[in-house]
Amino acid sequence: MRNLMLGCAIVGMVALSVRSEARSPQQKLLSAPNAPLFRAQVGVASWYGKECLGDYTASGQLYDMNALTCAHPSLPMGTKVRITNLANSRSVTLTVNDRGPAVPGRIVDVSRLAAKRLGFVGAGLARVRLQVVGLPKQPTEMAQVPPLLCPQ
Repeated sequence: MRNLMLGCAIVGMVALSVRSEARSPQQKLLSAPNAPLFRAQVGVASWYGKECLGDYTASGQLYDMNALTCAHPSLPMGTKVRITNLANSRSVTLTVNDRGPAVPGRIVDVSRLAAKRLGFVGAGLARVRLQVVGLPKQPTEMAQVPPLLCPQ
């Protein structure tokens, strides 16, 4: 009986460790108890537009100010995030395709279209809440194109 219980315990430990090792590194990172990625971030957002039009983003895509995209310093490329303007409760879902913002104290840079939908094109800055709503289907490798820092 003792051997049976010990065997079951070992099988259970092996099964759990295999399951946890089978997850991708991004899934491990996002499911860690202290990972900040599923918790909302609150901070200042800015937007970038014509000055970066046609430049390459960190993902290797060409920047399009009329796309629903954003730049975040650490979320995986292709992550879907919901940005909510705390002043007017407008929200929009964006795809992370760049790194930034380059200005300390800001948590995200959004495209001009996103800023327009969020209602802060004229102000330039807004206090927002950022929530992860979807991870990329496949881990993406960052292109070997360095991010271009656009003037703020």
